[in-house]
Amino acid sequence: MTAATAADRAAGGAGTSRTTDTHCPYCSLQCGMRVTAGDRPATLVPLDFPTNRGGLCSKGWSSVELLDHPERLVHPLVRATPGDRTSPLVEATWDEALDRVVGAIRRTQRTYGRDAVGCFGGGSLTNEQAYQFGKFARVALRTSAIDYNGRFCMSSAAGAANRAFGIDRGMPFPLADIAGADVVVLVGSNPADTMPPAMQYFDAGRERGAEHVVVDPRRTATARNAALHLQPLPGTDLALANGLLHIAIAEGLVDTDYVATRTTGFDDVRAGVAAYWPDRVERLTGVPVADQRRTVFALARAEKAIVLTARGAEQHRSGTDTTTAWINLALALGLPGRPGSGYGTVTGQGNGQGGREHGQKADQLPGYRSLRDPAARAHVAAVWGVDPDDLPMPGKSAFELLDALGTDGGVRTLLVLASNVAVSAPDARRVVSRLRDLDFLAVSDFFLSETAELADVVLPSAMWAEEAGTMTNVEGRVIRRRRALDPPAGVPDDLQLLATLAERLGAGERFSGDPETVFDELRRASAGGAADYAGISYERIDAEDGVFWPCPSDTHPGTPRLFADRFATPDGRARFVRVEHVEAHERPDADYPYVLTTGRVLAQYQSGTQTRRTRTLQMVAPTPRAELHPDLARRLGIAQDDVVELATRRGRARFHALVTDAIRPDVVFAPFHWGGGSSANALTDADALDPTSRMPAFKVCAVAVTRVGGPAERIDPPAAATQPRPRPHALLTTPEPRPPARTRPARRSTRVKSTPRFLQGVFPITGEGLAKPGPVDAALRYTVPAGTSAQALYFRGGNSTGELVYVLLLRDGEPMRWFPIGAKGDVHVPLRVVEDLPGGTVVELHAAAPEGVTGELVVDLGLVEV
Repeated sequence: MTAATAADRAAGGAGTSRTTDTHCPYCSLQCGMRVTAGDRPATLVPLDFPTNRGGLCSKGWSSVELLDHPERLVHPLVRATPGDRTSPLVEATWDEALDRVVGAIRRTQRTYGRDAVGCFGGGSLTNEQAYQFGKFARVALRTSAIDYNGRFCMSSAAGAANRAFGIDRGMPFPLADIAGADVVVLVGSNPADTMPPAMQYFDAGRERGAEHVVVDPRRTATARNAALHLQPLPGTDLALANGLLHIAIAEGLVDTDYVATRTTGFDDVRAGVAAYWPDRVERLTGVPVADQRRTVFALARAEKAIVLTARGAEQHRSGTDTTTAWINLALALGLPGRPGSGYGTVTGQGNGQGGREHGQKADQLPGYRSLRDPAARAHVAAVWGVDPDDLPMPGKSAFELLDALGTDGGVRTLLVLASNVAVSAPDARRVVSRLRDLDFLAVSDFFLSETAELADVVLPSAMWAEEAGTMTNVEGRVIRRRRALDPPAGVPDDLQLLATLAERLGAGERFSGDPETVFDELRRASAGGAADYAGISYERIDAEDGVFWPCPSDTHPGTPRLFADRFATPDGRARFVRVEHVEAHERPDADYPYVLTTGRVLAQYQSGTQTRRTRTLQMVAPTPRAELHPDLARRLGIAQDDVVELATRRGRARFHALVTDAIRPDVVFAPFHWGGGSSANALTDADALDPTSRMPAFKVCAVAVTRVGGPAERIDPPAAATQPRPRPHALLTTPEPRPPARTRPARRSTRVKSTPRFLQGVFPITGEGLAKPGPVDAALRYTVPAGTSAQALYFRGGNSTGELVYVLLLRDGEPMRWFPIGAKGDVHVPLRVVEDLPGGTVVELHAAAPEGVTGELVVDLGLVEV
């Protein structure tokens, strides 16, 4: 695409068309397309942009269909009776709708404090919108409560890359490098369905003899074209990666010079993977030893080799460690930074990369700076013109924020932009219940999504072709989203909406609705950070087909390939990190005998808010289809297209059956693009979050399958009476209004309503008998400070021994609660019935095990101190 010659071609005026070069609104490829609009409907043709080279998938081709959809929101909606969400949503003026939003914000913060107002964003927001949303939360609202749906997508890969490389850019090399690689190992990704234009690079590689290995429990369209398909049990990818590294070490395939000069920590990892011998890994994963060996030898002997991971490896309770295990393998073979080789992760959402760089995440400031870093706070505060002490500290991660909605200490008023959490969040019925517990919910969207249907106020938003800004694609290339046509009269984009809300909240002078103005401020805020955009301008993007970050100055060329000379760590070396396989939080049993995994299909996208309304795509995928192996289907009496019900401990959902030998006999696959009675995320497990990324376990839970009936055009939802009830909140009565925190103008630190405390760690244990509990370690003793009170919120424990053990919670020496932990098992217990603990109370954890039993005990007691 050439510079701005086609960017905003032609003029306005009634009946006048204009042609604009822009990008697809869907996945992270951000394929180039040329949109002609004016006399609607709009039309498009693909462009020869570096990521798509003239290709588009069915979602891209049909993207303009929605611009004139009859269900498009063009007026604000409010409840006919304020505060009563059983009353209908009715059209309102912008003044009335915004008055309700601002009034709710002020009432909530006056009554409950600043952190009781929260923000939830999305990976489809432009960089400018994501940046402004983070700034809005921290400057206009002064709240710590902000996160976004990318926490459910890229957070595990980001956590692993940051600790290994010191920086998170999903793919640290251009997409085109895949075509030149001799071997590509693709773990938990199906680009043939999720981003079809990218397959031209895989196809080009195979045409020149490249060997591709796909790791996936399903034989997907991508796996069918690969030289080798490894089909592990979901949740065992970490064991597989450790096993491959074991073979590499045993066979002398490690690049010892690279490891010695460019990395640290290898000895510890080598000791750890010694336990992952091939036969054991085959038993854990189901991947034959011969296939393990073939994969390792192919990677080690290739001149150019790439390892790519995606959501299949990352959306687990140990997703960060799983990604780390594959990074360890790549480092041991000397791939990262080697020309034409490397490790990368395949970003999913359109702006999944940029969306996590500039402030939507609970713990981050623009440029990938940490909110905990005083220097980072000072830099960004100077750009924003505020006192660093006025910036809040990190808040709760996405699911933790959602799960605390409507509670004392949680968010009571929530603003949602570009996200449909009622469908996309794990344990979705529980999240819907939490949304209903809110005092006030405002949603900005262009359709009445399942989340918007629950709102007090729904604010219409401009769509992708009606707004301008920048996006950061799968490669780390910053590109332009150009405005191709005008939005419906009076409808703003989310950047303008945030500027308007800030003005009504008294902070308007710090916010702009102009994307280039906001981008210039973003450049200054990111300068010197890990994701440095300081040298990127709209003009450079136009002239260079996008600019790769980091780009710290106007004269810097950008960075298409990272790690050629050093890693972004203090000593320039990559970090090996020892990681261990852990069992899935939920394992199959007599009641739920199979493993459920979830994912995407070709003709739908994310929560389906857009694609389920696209006529072309509905013809391809009109109903959700659960995949079952023929052996499983035959055993359960299920035939092709029958209606089946999937049940987990959290909910039930119904699908049409797709009987296929492309899936393991012990695994069921369900797409997550539908809500209501076919919501796959009504089934998924959110009770075991990744300790680093706070990622829920989307990819593994225990499930039962039953036949409901024969083929039917319409799938009726499960009877409400059969649905498990989401765990309720114990909502507290409304407190008396209290004065604002600031009573006098003075420099001070942000007030904190509550402080989390944790008694946690991994400790050796030697049993003296189950009747003889005793102290484990001084770290498991806590005294509630005078003048405060505390409450125990949860207990998690793990047991490495082959015998049952107990952990005992004591208060001032008296037993409060026993927690049995099974042999080589774990336990998670919410503690909502434990009484308040006043100042001076001593809390301890003791343990008991059968006499002579030795091993390790994992302990995590979470408390809150107020």
